[in-house]
Amino acid sequence: MSVLLRAEGVGKSYVLRGRRVDVLHGVDLAVRKGEVTALVGHSGSGKTTLLHILGLLTPPDSGRVFVEGVHGTGPVDTTDLSDGALADLRRGTLGFVFQSYNLLPQHSALRNVVLPFTGRRREGETRARELLARVGLAERADHLPSELSGGEQQRVALARALINDPPVVLADEPTGNLDTESEEVLLGLFRELADEGRAVLLVTHNPAVSDAADVVHRLDKGRLAGPADGVRAKTGAERVETESPE
Repeated sequence: MSVLLRAEGVGKSYVLRGRRVDVLHGVDLAVRKGEVTALVGHSGSGKTTLLHILGLLTPPDSGRVFVEGVHGTGPVDTTDLSDGALADLRRGTLGFVFQSYNLLPQHSALRNVVLPFTGRRREGETRARELLARVGLAERADHLPSELSGGEQQRVALARALINDPPVVLADEPTGNLDTESEEVLLGLFRELADEGRAVLLVTHNPAVSDAADVVHRLDKGRLAGPADGVRAKTGAERVETESPE
């Protein structure tokens, strides 16, 4: 399967209280079309930092990130792109889902989904209603976030991530605040997205999420354990984990 998102030799460090803290060390990671990939690791292992780098929100100190171009034009080396070009690439190819939902409280579910749309507003509203129906919230389109449960808010966030039809979906602890039933619904939606040909990357502490993935990578002290590019599942029923034995 083709790779839609790739990190090559990615490193990152920060200065904390006058001391350099190395967060990532030469990470190689590929996220493929048609697969759910899970990234796991202890708190402080660098998972969220790596996700932000892959999502073009934070630049790496070393290494490169390649992202499938808009409209499937092939891999784009993001190293020297301007802020504007990075924003355009994010908007057209990457959809983000956050643990805390990041919905605007003053806007309805419909308006929250429409906001990132890059086309005409009327077309965006039509697509937003279709996406809310897909995630089971057609009847909740006019409700404010405060009037929705945590699971419903996360499904609104997923609909928003899909508004520009991105080939890659990135999610940071997407089930962290959800009950079991809502978690199962959301994982089912991620599976559908992969089956449609998208690349889905989930950062998680939750074993249920990694169990539902096709490929599991473990970050340990900023280094990726297991094969650099991951190992694909042989069948839909077989989940392959690239973690080291514990």
